[in-house]
Amino acid sequence: MSTLALPLPSQRRDQLNGILFAGLLAAVATQLAGLPWIKNLALSPLTVGIVCGMLYGNSLRGEMPAGWNAGIHFTARRLLRIAVAFYGLNISIQQIAAVGMPGLVVSTVMVVGILTVGTLAGIYLLRLDRDTAMLTAAGSAICGAAAVLAFEPTLRAQPHKSAVAVATVVLFGTLSMFLYPVLYHLGWLHFDTQALGIYIGGTIHEVAQVVGAASNIDPATTEVATIVKMTRVALLVPVLLAVGLWLRHAGRQEGGKAGKLPVPWFALGFLALAIVNSLGVLSPAVVEAVRKLDYFALTMAMTALGIETRYAQVRRAGPRVLALGAMIYALLLVGGYGVVQLAT
Repeated sequence: MSTLALPLPSQRRDQLNGILFAGLLAAVATQLAGLPWIKNLALSPLTVGIVCGMLYGNSLRGEMPAGWNAGIHFTARRLLRIAVAFYGLNISIQQIAAVGMPGLVVSTVMVVGILTVGTLAGIYLLRLDRDTAMLTAAGSAICGAAAVLAFEPTLRAQPHKSAVAVATVVLFGTLSMFLYPVLYHLGWLHFDTQALGIYIGGTIHEVAQVVGAASNIDPATTEVATIVKMTRVALLVPVLLAVGLWLRHAGRQEGGKAGKLPVPWFALGFLALAIVNSLGVLSPAVVEAVRKLDYFALTMAMTALGIETRYAQVRRAGPRVLALGAMIYALLLVGGYGVVQLAT
């Protein structure tokens, strides 16, 4: 009987074909993201990947063999977790120390504050479900699409909820790239270079968007902003662990079994690889190669997520998710300004 439970060779082949197809579509997305007009908008391959996936999934998915769905699902779930773990190679303890205590304080306050207020506002003010509210808040609070991808398996959220959360990251993060430099050049941001970098890195959604906004000011600001942004990325691990504890407690409060603590192993992998990167035990060439491979794996996961998402599901989320994204964005702009003023 146990033999019958194992996937047949044809099933394994179909799954592999699904994975390879996600990889092919991700390669197309990567090439598109390199086009000058898309690159100028700082739309990352992750974002382009989910768009390509959604376009295919809602128009041509009927042309894809049904057996390939297992490979698409594998890419959007298991490969995603592995890729999030290896994302830890993008940060180091030295980077966090370089901006000192003000950068760490601002990053921590913004991540915890935005995630908490955004989730509560989504649930109680806008009547969104818990997963959509938290995914949207996490994307704004931590590191954009990568944070949404990391939260999805922890929450066991449906793919379309991640898709709408990523949409808010794209919309408001892209707006930030143009708005922040304009506010600076108009003289409305009364910060020195260090504080300005902390403000930009502490309040803009995606790493690429942070670089895009800061590079329109000066290189020194860009360096500080990027390091602060990576500090926010580093906070992904303790936040995911805290969310796991909260989910366990919430399950107990609802009268269900407490079960095992849903510790996201990929978050621990993220932390371990960040420590490895900090110790410098790997050569820069190896680290860079793994980073590129990992980013492509994340793009594959995002593309597969898009394939599994239906426009009708996104439409059902409607303007309430957009309203939550706008509320969080206003809090990032105004609240972030106040936090940086106090911290620096």
